[in-house]
Amino acid sequence: MTNLDRISAPDYIPTDQDVLRVRFPTTGIHDYSFTVKTITLRIVDVGGQKSERRKWIHCFQDVTSLIFLASLSEYDQVLEERETNNRMEESLALFYTTIHSPWFLNTSIILFLNKTDILADKIQASDLQKYFPGFTGKRRDAQDAMKYIQKMYEQQARSRDKEESKTLYPHFTCATDTNNIRKVFSDVKDTVLLRSLRDYGVI
Repeated sequence: MTNLDRISAPDYIPTDQDVLRVRFPTTGIHDYSFTVKTITLRIVDVGGQKSERRKWIHCFQDVTSLIFLASLSEYDQVLEERETNNRMEESLALFYTTIHSPWFLNTSIILFLNKTDILADKIQASDLQKYFPGFTGKRRDAQDAMKYIQKMYEQQARSRDKEESKTLYPHFTCATDTNNIRKVFSDVKDTVLLRSLRDYGVI
């Protein structure tokens, strides 16, 4: 509300931060390609909503790296499709089934735990332990909450029927923090390029 006068002005032009704060669900499949150090990288962005998941299957061939985006702030929210299902529990289940799919046997898994800013605000009033009793960290402590949520996703990396564990590359992200996103994508670029160089037998 503090920006209402600015946004409602007749000559209003969105700032970079205004654009970054626009949130809308990904629908359909979006394909992006760009070149880094003579290697062409292709990113396929698919929607995470249940209605979108059936469109994924033909995207999963020869995938070098999978970036799974999860919201840190949805621990106390329910699905729009089914109000008895917790969103974070659904995300954890989807993460498990996705990374252990035969399509991703040789794929590096990059985990983005997003919305650190929203979690930091929400945790002050909404108790994580109420929704996830296993949490024993400090209440209203965003760092403890982030560590616990990361641990829950890391536990999903272990296969339930095989004694093996997928290697994860987790990152905490805030989409409105350009410095954070710049660093994260630099790290991700290095991970993807390293995997590509190995696949091509360069290293």
